[in-house]
Formats: sequence, C-alpha cells, structure tokens
Amino acid sequence: MIQAKGYAAQDPQTNLAPWDFARREVGPHDVQFDILYCGVCHSDLHQIKNDWFPGIFPMVPGHEIVGRVIKVGDHVKNFKVGDLAGTGCMVDSCQECENCKKDLEQYCLEGNTGTYNSMERDGSSPTYGGYSNTIVVREEFVLHISDKLPLAAVAPLLCAGITTYSPLRHWKVGKGHKLAVLGLGGLGHMAVKFGVAFGADVTILSTSPNKEADAKKLGAHHFVVTSDEEQLNAVKGSFDFILDTVSAPHDFNLYLSLLRTDGTMICVGVPPEPAQIAAFSLLGGRKSLAGSGIGGIAETQEMLDFCAENNIVSEIEMIDIKDIQTAYDRMTKGDVRYRFVIDMATL
Repeated sequence: MIQAKGYAAQDPQTNLAPWDFARREVGPHDVQFDILYCGVCHSDLHQIKNDWFPGIFPMVPGHEIVGRVIKVGDHVKNFKVGDLAGTGCMVDSCQECENCKKDLEQYCLEGNTGTYNSMERDGSSPTYGGYSNTIVVREEFVLHISDKLPLAAVAPLLCAGITTYSPLRHWKVGKGHKLAVLGLGGLGHMAVKFGVAFGADVTILSTSPNKEADAKKLGAHHFVVTSDEEQLNAVKGSFDFILDTVSAPHDFNLYLSLLRTDGTMICVGVPPEPAQIAAFSLLGGRKSLAGSGIGGIAETQEMLDFCAENNIVSEIEMIDIKDIQTAYDRMTKGDVRYRFVIDMATL
C-alpha cells in the first residue's frame, strides 16, 4: 500500500483534521500523481455534513484535483512520469453499460465511482479525494492538463467547469441565443465565461446587486437583480435558456416565467429540498425543465482543451489547507470570488 496523508472528517460533527491513510499500489492500468492543487466545492461540505446521503467516514474530500505524474502502471499508454494530470468527480465506472459506451460515464447505469465518499468497484475499499498529497486513479479517468494555463486556476474546471460546459454543449447554446445564468458563484462564473465564449447573449440573474461589476468583468452582457420587480418584469418571456446554478431554495416558477416559448431551464445546482413546480409554469409556452450532471471523461478533456485554447480558467482564491474550515464558513456565506483552491504544498 502507498502511505498518504491528507485532511479528513472523522464524522459529520467534527472539523477536518490531518489524517494518515493508505492508497492502493499502482496497478497495471493505474496512474499515480502527486497533488499540487485541489479546488474546494460546496458539495465537499454537503457530503461531510451528510446533507444528501449518509457518508463514508473518515472522509477525505476533494474532486477538483491537478498534479504531476510520479508513477504509471505497465499497461498505461497515454501518461508518463512528469506529465501534468487531473481528476474530477469520478474515478471509475462499469465501462460496459450503454451510457459508459457513449462516453457518459457520469450516468453509468451501475453507478459511477465517486472520487471520494464512494466505494471502489471491488465494493470493499472507500475512495479518498484530493485534500491529500497523492492519488492513484485508473488511466481512463485521468485527464491531460495543459501547461499553457495557471495550474491552480485549472483545478476548479474539473467540477465547476465541466458542470456548466456540459449542458451548454448538450443544448447547443451559442450565437443567436439569449442565456440567463441564475446565480453568480463557483458554477455561475464559469457558466458566464463559457456562454460568452460560445457566442450567446448572457444575462446574470442575481439577488446580489454588488456582483454586477464582477458579472460585467467576467463578460456578461446584462445583469438583473431578481429582487427588483421592475427589472424582473422587463425580462419576462425573453430567454431561450436559463442555467440554474443555485443550491439554495428558490422559486422555480418565477424563473420559468422568464423563458420564451420552447425555452429550457437547466438545473445544475442542488437545493436541499424538492422544488414545487406548477404545471402551468411549463404548459404556458411549452417550456422544459431539465437537469444535467457533470460530464463524461471525453467531454471533460474536450473542455480542458477548449479552455487551454481560449485562455479560460476559474477565478480563484488560494488557501492553506489549515484554513479549510474558515473557507467553508466563507463559502457558506457566499464570501468567495469565486472558488477556493488549496495549495497542497501547505499540507
């Protein structure tokens, strides 16, 4: 076994703290890379606190991972020692089902293996994430990272980036479309960057008037304060797509009213309670309410290559690992512009 160190939650009630643990040896098809940076996702906190489902403890969070390869298995073909590498939200899947064969491993019919808080395919070993010094992942789930971009700012692309890139690509959002992004946070700021890059007319819908300057700096063409009834009425029935990145409770019916006929609202945020949706909110205008998870491995690599070609990265604030609880507190309050990234050299 490979001795590793990281930060873990021992149970839902305790703060993260240093923890030594073991990872599997590098097998014939595995890649081991030392972790240089790991993004901090709100889902890390949700899973530590058992907000969605009972967790597997001790839990080492982190699924926005970039680093440098230090060892490869005998049968590995696409990576060598010294390469930059990354891993996102999953580290395995069945590889055999209909969805996996379509490069949709995120929707594996047997369930994909999460980077942390999941069980390996053998059903007996838990996975541990990127708040650690090193990781071992099967080659098919390791991504190539360009050296053209600042590495720390690339890390959040592995979750916040692909979570917004994938639905925009799937629904072919681009030139001639009016796209509204609901919420300007870790996901929302990446949705703005991609929407603009794809040629859409982008509007930010936000409860925070003080984010308007940021929205415009990120490239948004318009900004609507959703608590201002006059501003909201002015955009009713005007959007082709709304990308909903909000994970707090909110009124879906209100935002569905902003779609034009045949418009689609795509949910990528995960509110803690079910939404209440009136049938007439959909019937009046033949509107669609849809959802999207992350992206498959091929699409994630496509996204990383697109970002390298178009100089797109996340807006980040670097932190030391010892400050993770403070970062969680600030993230809960929305006090981050727009993604925390851990410098793993501080472990």
